[in-house]
Amino acid sequence: MTFDTALTRRLGLRHPLIQAPLAGGGDTPALVSAVCEAGAFGSIGATYLTPAQIADTAQAVRSRTNRPFGINLFAPLPVPPAPDPASVDAAVARLIPYHVELGLPPPTPPAGAALSFDDQFAAALESGAAVFSFTFGLLPAGAIEALKRRDKFIMGTATTVAEARALERSGVDAIIAQGAEAGGQRGSFADSFESSLVGTMALVPQMVDAVRLPVIAAGGIMDGRGAVAALALGAGAVQLGTAFLACDESGVPEAYKQALLAAQDTGTRLTRAFSGRPARGIVNRVMADVDAAPEAILPFPLQNALTRPMRAAAAKQDRAEFLSLWAGQGVGLARRQPAADLIARLVREMDMTARGIAAMAGEGPALARTSPDA
Repeated sequence: MTFDTALTRRLGLRHPLIQAPLAGGGDTPALVSAVCEAGAFGSIGATYLTPAQIADTAQAVRSRTNRPFGINLFAPLPVPPAPDPASVDAAVARLIPYHVELGLPPPTPPAGAALSFDDQFAAALESGAAVFSFTFGLLPAGAIEALKRRDKFIMGTATTVAEARALERSGVDAIIAQGAEAGGQRGSFADSFESSLVGTMALVPQMVDAVRLPVIAAGGIMDGRGAVAALALGAGAVQLGTAFLACDESGVPEAYKQALLAAQDTGTRLTRAFSGRPARGIVNRVMADVDAAPEAILPFPLQNALTRPMRAAAAKQDRAEFLSLWAGQGVGLARRQPAADLIARLVREMDMTARGIAAMAGEGPALARTSPDA
């Protein structure tokens, strides 16, 4: 069965499936290109890459596939006020035991953001990516104009209808509806994080009704059943992140992959422990300890910079208890397999689910006989 939407036609896709940008090393060129070659859409999470690394990563993807791919950055955020010295001291002190255990020198107070959005954006424009996506807010008007001059397809992330409307007014071409179930950083920017925790299946139809742009469902979708459900609610495609993190080509440490495969439905929660901004991940030792002392958490991006040495050392040592194990609430459905096999499995599941629904509408019991694992 073919799932043909305005987005699949616009992006030249065989399947309405998008690999979420996995900033921090998860979306290797091998993963992104494998997704593209399988008829879905691969994305580079470039937020933590230097302009030179953006160019190199994009070139590595282009050398592996002729299919279109995307690149993602965080929208520029206002510089937060400097935290008081007591808060900085508390945050630094909280990490000292972890540094000792990992054999690192004592943590030092973090400096401001080292990467320039303007420089990264300029590299992204030259990357050859067909799609530019972003999260955390709105792009500067000049950036939207530059993307349109290059005929780039622009996708912004929204967690509420109000944010979707703001993105539509700004000139984007499609909106990623990030439900509360989604793993990783929350993209909220118009309202408080607490009021923006709308579930994917509740958010998508309201957003579809509120804007004239294609909507991409993201959050908690791990198999063909979830994909078909989102498409039935009006989404033009679905975006999956956690499912791809467990793939063979994913660049996250082996301990991270094992944590994904072992996690249960109740195993994730929102935390500020690693980045200073609410993000969903698998509960581990550092998350539990640091969240218990919220006064020792700095605002984003300072907390992110402060915890980076710990996380980098933990990745080298394969120590999951010190990693930011970003994952969505559907993590219990994660499977270890090559990316091409994941795409093929998703497509089979989507076909079975859609056929089962059609059969149920006409015959009644047929849906009960379908199973994604059959």
